[in-house]
Parts: sequence; C-alpha cells; structure tokens
Amino acid sequence: MDRQRLIFHIDVNSAFLSWESVFRLKQDPTCLDLRTVPSAVGGDAKSRHGIVLAKSTPAKKYGISTGEPLASAFRKCPELFVVPSRFDLYIRYSRAMMELLSDYTPDHEKFSIDEIFLDMTETIHLFGPPLDTADRIRERIRNELGFTVNIGIAPNKLLAKMASDFEKPDRCHTLFYSEIPAKLWPLPIRDLFFVGGSAQKKLENLGIHTIGQLAACDPQLLKPHLGEKYAVLIHQYANGIDNDPVGEKDPVNKGYGNSLTLSRDVSDLETADQVLLSLCETVGARLRADKVLCNCICVELKTWDFRVQSHQITLSSPTDSTSLIYQNACQILREFWDLTPVRLIGVRTSKIAGDEFSQLSLFDSPESKKQRVFEKTVDQIRSRYGVDSIKRASFLSESSIADHAAGKQKHLSKGTRYDSDANSALPDNTK
Repeated sequence: MDRQRLIFHIDVNSAFLSWESVFRLKQDPTCLDLRTVPSAVGGDAKSRHGIVLAKSTPAKKYGISTGEPLASAFRKCPELFVVPSRFDLYIRYSRAMMELLSDYTPDHEKFSIDEIFLDMTETIHLFGPPLDTADRIRERIRNELGFTVNIGIAPNKLLAKMASDFEKPDRCHTLFYSEIPAKLWPLPIRDLFFVGGSAQKKLENLGIHTIGQLAACDPQLLKPHLGEKYAVLIHQYANGIDNDPVGEKDPVNKGYGNSLTLSRDVSDLETADQVLLSLCETVGARLRADKVLCNCICVELKTWDFRVQSHQITLSSPTDSTSLIYQNACQILREFWDLTPVRLIGVRTSKIAGDEFSQLSLFDSPESKKQRVFEKTVDQIRSRYGVDSIKRASFLSESSIADHAAGKQKHLSKGTRYDSDANSALPDNTK
C-alpha cells in the first residue's frame, strides 16, 4: 500500500522574506528585491532588538541563521537589510497558496504556515507523471503568486519532506524507496527529520554520523541512550518508514502560544509582567487572525535550575482579546509563582473554538467592545506597516527585557514535535 501512495510536500523558500518581497514589489515594482541582497525579516533594525525570523539566500552566506539575535546578525553582516514582520500579510499569502493547491487534491494537510502535504494518490492520473505535475505546480505558484517553492515527491510524508529539503530554491526532488540508499543514507544524521542537536550528539558519541549508519544500527542499542519510543521512531525514519496519513482537512489549531527564553534570570513581578504582555500581544493577534477564541489560559515557567512549572485557568467566556489574556495571565502568575528566578516564560491558550458563535456575557461592557475594536485596528496597522509600526509605551525603554511582540514563531503540525530532549517537545501548533 505504501508503495502505491504518492505524497507531495510543498515548502515556500524563505517564506516570510519572500512574501515580504512580493508585497513590496507589487506596491512599487522599482523597489529593492529583498531576496537578492543580504536581508532578514526581524525586529527593530535601529535598536537591533529582536531576532531573525527569516533570511535571504545571500544572508545565509554570512552564517546568519533563523532565530539568532539581530545584534549577532549585524556583527556577521553590518550591511544586513532588516524589515519588520507582518504576520497578517503572511497568513494571506499562505492561504492563497493553499487555495491554489486545492485544485490538485482534496486530501491535504497544512504542516505550518509555509508548508503543506498533498496526497496525490487518487488524483495524479488527472495531471500526468509526478515530476512533471510537481514542476507545473511550482511554476504556477511562481507565476501566479510571485514566490518560489521546493516540492518533494515521495511515497510517504517523511520522505516527501526530506526531498523538499534537497537543493534549493525553486526545485522539485523525488525520494522513492529505491532512491533511499543514494539520496538519503549519505546525509549527516542532523539532516534527519526529528533529530535535534541533543540527539545528534548522543548518536555521534555512539559512532553514528550518517542516516545510513542509523538505518543499519540495531534499535535495541539506541534505546538506553535515546529512550524506547524515540529510538524506534528515528530508526524507522532512517529507513524511510512512515505510515502517517495526510489529513483531509486542516483542523482548528488545538492551541496558540508563545514562550521566551530570557537574556537574564527574572525574579520580580514587574519584569515578568512585561514579558507576559509581550507574549500576549502575539498570542492575541494570532487568535484574531485565525478568527478563533480561547477558553483556557496557561502560564508556564522554567526556573534557573531548569524546573518547569505551569498553572492554568478556564475562562467564564471565550476571548481573543490581548488585554483579557494578559490580565488573566498576570493573575495566574501571582497564584503560583514564588519569585524563584526564571529563565523562560510562556503563555499558552487552549480549548479553541471558532468566533462565529459565542455565548454572550452579561458583563460585557461598552469599554470591552471598544477594546476589541481597538485591538483589531492595531492588527490592521501592523499588517500594513509592520509589527513595529505601533507599540505600547511600556516597551519604549531601552532597559526593556523583551521586544514588544516577542516569541513570534511559525505554526507546527498537529501533535507534538519530538526530540530526545525532554524540554524540546513543543505543544500543539505553538511555535
């Protein structure tokens, strides 16, 4: 059955930066194409606060990586051109691509804002040979939407995703079972999906440096070092085994959340409150962008000695309001934190429902309605002019420990991402 399946994995090349470039060129065809120079989407270029969310191919040559602080990126490339992020804009481009891809199969699964799996098993006969079909899809996205993608073609999701990571940009690659020895097994172990830095070190200490060496290893030898479930999983992946089906529809996210690893340990409420506000800014904006409401709010802490604590409350009525999420997060923090120094703070919302129908509260006031209108207006301004175009006064101080919209991350797939580190698993759709 697996040999009859045909899965495409579509991955946008430098998604945020590509979408930003396309938008700018549509507004002004004579403006600089960010994809052709060392550039990045990130925080505040003037203050050098924030992190790199996406970078151009020329920026990669300087060793700039996604997630590193802007200050570090500028040290590597002083002429780096940095633009603020516009998440509402990126969501619109993502949805336009998903709509285009729905012409090819109803069986698709959104893996992240810039990635999607297509199960072409039942529809490929309508379009022709797989590689030719993938090339036409790639060219159509480039011509109609203005950006480029890589497409991986394989008999399962794992191999399709691995194939899409081969040579970039704007390419199609196959990885069928017969091609595994030549294309997959020579790759370094770190390139295998779900193998993180910690697992890489443990495997290399065992003398395993390539995916092929892992595939040939007895999984029983791995279990004491990696844990039973994780050892079996990555051994299967190294052998190209993955029976996970492609979801027919993209379900409502199970949760929305962000977390921030702090530049220094925090042990006072005032500073912690500011971090919470920064995180709630992006959580609320994402809820509103997806037109959903949350019914539960959780605050998570990681102390200086790496102990993880969390506490949550269920709301009396669902919300997407940044202010309400923040007020409840502050209340939660005061209920369970004993001011032990913390190195990470996170906010997570769950029990997600659509905003088409929600129970009316007798305590809704004109002020709360004005607040919702205000927050949606702020979203629109940031979407058009950048996330840094409007910010709260409390974040204007140079001593602020957090950016005004910290923890901005991509969506993950349904479920939890694995690594052998206990702290590397991330909750549903929070990135």
